[in-house]
Amino acid sequence: MNDDPDNLPPAAPAPLPDERAEFLHVNGLRLMCRQWGQPGAAPIVLLHGLRGFCGTWRPLAAALSDRYRLIAFDQRGRGESDWDPDHNYYTDAYLADLEAVVDSLKLQRFALLGHSMGGTTSYLYAERHAERLSALIIEDIAPGSSVSGDGARRIVSEMQALPASFSGWSKARQYWRKMRPTLNTAAIEQRVAESMVELADGRVGWRYDAEGIRRTRVNPNPARMVDLWPIVERLRTPTLVIHGERSDFCKTPIVGSMCARNPNIRGVGIANAGHYVHDDAPAAFLAQVEGFLRIHAPAN
Repeated sequence: MNDDPDNLPPAAPAPLPDERAEFLHVNGLRLMCRQWGQPGAAPIVLLHGLRGFCGTWRPLAAALSDRYRLIAFDQRGRGESDWDPDHNYYTDAYLADLEAVVDSLKLQRFALLGHSMGGTTSYLYAERHAERLSALIIEDIAPGSSVSGDGARRIVSEMQALPASFSGWSKARQYWRKMRPTLNTAAIEQRVAESMVELADGRVGWRYDAEGIRRTRVNPNPARMVDLWPIVERLRTPTLVIHGERSDFCKTPIVGSMCARNPNIRGVGIANAGHYVHDDAPAAFLAQVEGFLRIHAPAN
């Protein structure tokens, strides 16, 4: 009998009342896709970050699903989606998946929101398919964020030191608390539940392709890296860049330069928030998203 509550498995995240889940067959992989809201409502596609999962968007869906149709999927190698047997975890692969998901769901025009890695994919999609987007919202990523600076070095360091597994759930929780000290208990529990799984030998491991994703992030192929500056300068879609004022990944001066180079971009910093703005300051994040959508992608 386990008397340590910290070493108990986390409760599975509760789906929202109107949550719908299905696997989409995309580019040879099965991707888990979740939707909230009425099927005929104005759609918003949501992309999570490097070590994220589509369930991270449930609080946003809970606030907006009375007016919008929200769509999120576990990107390849994460959550309930298939791992890529070739460990192809580069932006061009994520972009191809997004394009295929959008076509599979027959979305003609929609708003797109991407966090971190999902933001990079969103920039590229907007540059390539401006006619499909009503609005673009980027959370805490800018040109150069993934290449240099404190945030880029932190993520590479985290991936280099990533444990293969943990002796139990208590150690797994300790890991996430150390890595994300600003997150509250509910957000930590969500990460433990969504990103980790009990293995056959009783240890706790990752629910994502940790080795493949680590390899791509730590030792990337330079030929497949993306320079976002030319793409940002060409954006024609109304774009909002939300960044945390405490973020080490997306700094205020860079967002200011983006706005100066392209009048279609507006930036806003959120006080007391780091890289995970939607976790650190959910009310402020929601207010910015709602306000921007009200103008550029109004509900039906």
